[in-house]
Amino acid sequence: MRWPKVTATSSSLRFSLYLPSGVMIPNLPSADHPCCGSSQQPMRSKHCQTCQHCVRRYDHHCPWIENCVGERNHRWFVLYLAVQLLVLLWGLTGFSYAPTWQLWLRTNGVLLAVAVLVALLSLIMLLLLSSHLYLVSLNTTTWEFMSRHRISYLKHCGADENPFDRGTFHNLWGFFCVWGTVVWEQVYFREGSDQV
Repeated sequence: MRWPKVTATSSSLRFSLYLPSGVMIPNLPSADHPCCGSSQQPMRSKHCQTCQHCVRRYDHHCPWIENCVGERNHRWFVLYLAVQLLVLLWGLTGFSYAPTWQLWLRTNGVLLAVAVLVALLSLIMLLLLSSHLYLVSLNTTTWEFMSRHRISYLKHCGADENPFDRGTFHNLWGFFCVWGTVVWEQVYFREGSDQV
């Protein structure tokens, strides 16, 4: 069976989709912002109110790096979290040996207080890194995970459904090893999917 051809543009990319009869591309939020330069945003992109930029595969705006995390820098953000965790764990080392408990406490008392704070920060960083790796393994973003009820192309999906999920291995491989821009509309409407 031959499906009708639909041609669409996504920023500077042009692509064609063959859709079954009755399947329509969901309404994406329109880009009424002059910086977006397009009348319609690409799928999975979002206009950041803080940066005033449209970000492809928008994950979140991070106050730590004072920038948006999206398609082009998300893997670097995950690497940044991993390095921060390693530095914090390295900071837990450095206690000196002492033959008695009292001498050890006198020698390392301040270090022990700092180590408690560093351990707490390490736990927070571990949870943050783990949550991002979990979302990457599902091929979803923080924004999609937290706001799926407000996103037009995810509203019809159930709580456990993700139209972009290609399996854990392929999601991780695509995130860490494949460089380049992905046309998410093609992934969303891949053959065999049952999107409305």
